[in-house]
Amino acid sequence: MANQIKVGITIGDINGVGLEVIIKALSDAKVYSNSIPIIYGSSKSVSFHKKASQQDEFNYLAVKDASEAKPKKVNLINCWTEEVSIVLGEKNANGGKYALLSLEAAMADLKAGKIDVLVTAPINKDCVKEAGFEFAGHTEYLAHETEAEDVLMFMIADELRVGVVTGHVPLKDVAALITPEAVEKKLRMMLKSLRQDFLINKPRIAVLGLNPHAGDRGTIGSEEMEIINPVITKLRDEGELIYGSYSADGFFGSSNVKIFDAILSMYHDQGLTGFKSISFDEGVNYTAGLSIVRTSPDHGTAYDIAGKNKASARSFRNAYFLACDVHNRREQYKELHKNPLQKQSTKK
Repeated sequence: MANQIKVGITIGDINGVGLEVIIKALSDAKVYSNSIPIIYGSSKSVSFHKKASQQDEFNYLAVKDASEAKPKKVNLINCWTEEVSIVLGEKNANGGKYALLSLEAAMADLKAGKIDVLVTAPINKDCVKEAGFEFAGHTEYLAHETEAEDVLMFMIADELRVGVVTGHVPLKDVAALITPEAVEKKLRMMLKSLRQDFLINKPRIAVLGLNPHAGDRGTIGSEEMEIINPVITKLRDEGELIYGSYSADGFFGSSNVKIFDAILSMYHDQGLTGFKSISFDEGVNYTAGLSIVRTSPDHGTAYDIAGKNKASARSFRNAYFLACDVHNRREQYKELHKNPLQKQSTKK
């Protein structure tokens, strides 16, 4: 038990595909090699989705507390006992209410040290808002709960890692948010995460421009020359391997993607369109910058296929394994830096 990572799993919107992908992912025997999965939800909800997704072989153990979780088992903590109306594919208040009960229970155990990492299934922002959620999404809630000053949305698919300077904001507001301070802060967070969470000692980072063709030397935008490139120069003068700024369309269509450890894009769709084109159904949303480890699949509630046994569990399974990997790397990083004479083992 001492070496087993306790993975807390929130079920997300009960009317979406969250529980289906959880059930499918946890049917993989590899999950139990070094971890103990703990679902925060309800037996009745799991049984409903088990039947709907035709996963008859899936079994779980109900426990009252995370301390009772057993290895080689899928453990379940009942966060509620009442009957809940589940309407697959429907966006309604219940989807938000019970997603929050699951999230709050898991977060309480994470802060208490009863679980080691958190993997969150998708929520619908309108539904949780209707249920009284005061945050824009999971990320903002977790940042608040852990008192994080800032976070980095970091999309991961094997060696492809894409972060964003601005997240879920309207496109019309992006340019005003691209400041030297913002770009530098996200680059430093990315550098720290690559070293601490991925054990890359000397990471190579590509920075994308804001404008088409990265501004084309100022003819179609000046942000690159006035804001982004000076930050790159500043960090390179410190010895960091930061390159750019690159034109986003040409970058994702070239072999450049494979020679960098990470890519910093200026806004959500700029980075995620390229990312998902390369790794759709495989990617993981990792929240860098938190004191805790949290991952999630790179898809939403997918109401259109809920209950149809069509949802792929690949992204959720990858999120589960990445959470465990990052936990182990952070522990290794701490050990390595306890002894300054010990050399860090990395791919670089």
